[in-house]
Amino acid sequence: MPNDTSSQPSPALTGRAPRHSRARHASLLTGPLPILTAAVLWGTTGTAGSLAPTGAPAAAVGAAGLVLGGLLLFLTAPGGRSLPRTRTGGERGLLALGALAVAGYPLSFYPAVARTGVAVATVVALGGAPVLAGLLAWLTRQSRPTVRWAAATATAVLGCVALVLGPGLTGAGTPVDLPGVLLAAAAGLSYAVYALVGGELIARGHASGAVMGVMFGGAAVLVLPVVLWSAGPWLPTARGALVVLYLGVVTTFLCYRLFGYGLRHTTAQTATTLTLVEPAVAAVLGVAVLGERLPAVSWCGLAVLALGVVLLTRERRAEPQSSNRP
Repeated sequence: MPNDTSSQPSPALTGRAPRHSRARHASLLTGPLPILTAAVLWGTTGTAGSLAPTGAPAAAVGAAGLVLGGLLLFLTAPGGRSLPRTRTGGERGLLALGALAVAGYPLSFYPAVARTGVAVATVVALGGAPVLAGLLAWLTRQSRPTVRWAAATATAVLGCVALVLGPGLTGAGTPVDLPGVLLAAAAGLSYAVYALVGGELIARGHASGAVMGVMFGGAAVLVLPVVLWSAGPWLPTARGALVVLYLGVVTTFLCYRLFGYGLRHTTAQTATTLTLVEPAVAAVLGVAVLGERLPAVSWCGLAVLALGVVLLTRERRAEPQSSNRP
């Protein structure tokens, strides 16, 4: 996705502001804050999922939430149904790639959790996503990673590792499950890809709601057979229905509306780093709600993670604006 402005039509002809102009006028409220809000809500998914009926497969619960939330995003997005028909072949291909990436996340992340545990899966998937997003953005010429972004991301990832893996650092080591780690890495790649695809389409002037609606609506159709195949007696129960309702309406529909809005003013690589606050929220909820205990190293990791997020949100005002930013 080259960013050669010499071959692009004039903003006056396209009716949309250039990317560097939009980034210059973005503020904390229109960029990082919606993404951070979504990440905070995503941090509740582990606690919500733990309330599912006994015997409910984790992948089936996550897929059911995606089906509900994805269809809501598609049906309520203005222009969502017309977007695939009115786009060029290349943009339709991007929408299809985004839908595949969205569908790939729950189908790889939840099995990774089952094989490696939530700690390793979270670190590999969420910790790797910002790095993968930065590399993919550089390879596709969407933007060049800045030194400040690299430092903030490294700080946040280090804090995430210490936070999540802290409880197991003093215990006996367990063998690493290589297939589980690869599945978690695939989940991180899926997240990075659909964040980049969504950010690119939004940067081209398409409404964020329509872009997210099409990608998640397509993903809902793709994972629907998984739900139908694995649905059991847990789904029609009151507890099962409430868990799926929360995952679908709050952590999918609402969160990705916020995430898409934030991508209008924030690069995808920055957005994926900001969402590292998700495991921090999950850890705090584990202490406050589930009675879990965190060692000192995890609390130190939480502080380091917070420092990385602060550095990243300050980047928007501190670094010079560049026309190479998406």
